[in-house]
Amino acid sequence: MSPRIYLIILVLILAALACTAPISIEPAIPQQAPLTGPSATPFFAESYPTTAAEAISPKQVVSGIDVRVERAWREGKQVYADVCFTLPDGSDWTIWRASLKYADVVLPEYGATMLSFQEPTGDGQPGLRCDTLEFYVPPDADLSTVTVSVEAIASLPRQEDYCTIYMSKIQQTFVERGVAIALDCIEVNGVMTMQIVSKPEAMSQEEAEQLVYSEEFFTITGPWEFTFNLTQ
Repeated sequence: MSPRIYLIILVLILAALACTAPISIEPAIPQQAPLTGPSATPFFAESYPTTAAEAISPKQVVSGIDVRVERAWREGKQVYADVCFTLPDGSDWTIWRASLKYADVVLPEYGATMLSFQEPTGDGQPGLRCDTLEFYVPPDADLSTVTVSVEAIASLPRQEDYCTIYMSKIQQTFVERGVAIALDCIEVNGVMTMQIVSKPEAMSQEEAEQLVYSEEFFTITGPWEFTFNLTQ
């Protein structure tokens, strides 16, 4: 045979072997995406310390109400203060206004969570309520001198409370101030309801109601102020 024929036969043999040889395909290995979620070990920035106040101003008595701060501390972006105050009676008294001051900044917004409540006893022992106040502060806040101010406590009246508790107090205040508004309790739909029965002609009904239902009659004002240091 000629060399050309040998070459053709060799090409055909190689082609046949290529068709019968097993094909191995390597599985694609997916690329792992970089982790973006929280790691197993939490990271606490040094700019968000946890600090407890070592010394706090002593308790204060204003308007007959004994108020004290049991403890104060900072956790991250929050400053907390456990505030306890005596209750003037068995009504539902709460902290009505409070603020936190540091450097030249005053924070009037806060959250409050009740810690404990003790009702007044029959032997004259006043009740006691404790709340945790929470304030937001930025990480660079200078907390070397922090003042928590409880500006007022209040007991929001129920409708029936006006006749049983508040009407006499409101009426006496108007007499002392020379305000010619007269009040009385009248039964409305089976419920005794305080109503304005007379007022000066020049005074609108809205103006009279603003005076009668003013928050001054169900609040006790301070302030009670407590200063401490929350730097490390």
